[in-house]
Amino acid sequence: MNFSYPKQEKLKSKNTIDLLFSEGKSVSKYPLRLVYYSGDTTEDLKIKMGVSVSKKHFKKAVDRNRYKRILRETYRLNKHLLVDALDKPHAFMLFYQTKEKWTYDAIHTKTIQLFEKFVAQTTKKED
Repeated sequence: MNFSYPKQEKLKSKNTIDLLFSEGKSVSKYPLRLVYYSGDTTEDLKIKMGVSVSKKHFKKAVDRNRYKRILRETYRLNKHLLVDALDKPHAFMLFYQTKEKWTYDAIHTKTIQLFEKFVAQTTKKED
């Protein structure tokens, strides 16, 4: 399994981000939310991922950047849960949605639960 998060996998396209928020669906597992769009993302990669931490909750950039680093790392270590379940390209955005300062281990556990919930939800819809 490749545990990398290459530059090509990062969600940067404004058009794709707009599609994500206008037509995307979401899955939540407190304090995380995963917004996803499965469709024509004009990319040849199977997955595109972005992370976001609200400026409303964390005023200091240092704090926002720390949680973005944690989200990227937990995604990187657990992306195999998503990749194995996908059959067409998807765009994802992962949000940290609380003012509380959670530990890395707690966020890691919640990320796994969130990805499993996403897989269960998408496989259920296909049946």
